Amino acid sequence: MTEQGLWRRYGVQGGKLVRNLVSCPRCGPGFFMADHGNRYTCGKCGYTKFKQ
Repeated sequence: MTEQGLWRRYGVQGGKLVRNLVSCPRCGPGFFMADHGNRYTCGKCGYTKFKQ
């Protein structure tokens, strides 16, 4: 992964570092879920969360 790709996942708000992507509730805060338009999916465990 390139440095630019890594820093797209984080942002700075109010002087603090915040995550821009959703983390997997099963795998923990270090594992981001992919955004597929109508759902989020974890690449490690396969957990899927549908958007409303």
